Amino acid sequence: MAHLSITTNAAEQIQRVLEERGQGLGLRVTVKPSGCSGYSYVLDFADEAANDDAVFEEHGVTVFVAPEALEMLDGSEVDYVSEGLNRFFRFNNPNVKDQCGCGESFTV
Repeated sequence: MAHLSITTNAAEQIQRVLEERGQGLGLRVTVKPSGCSGYSYVLDFADEAANDDAVFEEHGVTVFVAPEALEMLDGSEVDYVSEGLNRFFRFNNPNVKDQCGCGESFTV
């Protein structure tokens, strides 16, 4: 069975955004072919669960993963980090073999 973990920082940000938005069940994650390395993460709100979503719950929040992304994300940690003036979700993904210089895309 696939595993995805959510840090407390990521959980707090997901909860904050959902509260500001006023609706939603959690965060939806998938991947798409993109960039110079192969794939990029796609984040969106989940207003409903799809029948084939993998569902991960931790620290009071839910992350829904599309089935086509599950193998690529297996074992990943979703974090929310601040680097200088930038704040963003970071995927600590043990399946990544290489990524582009800008960090926007990856290869598995």
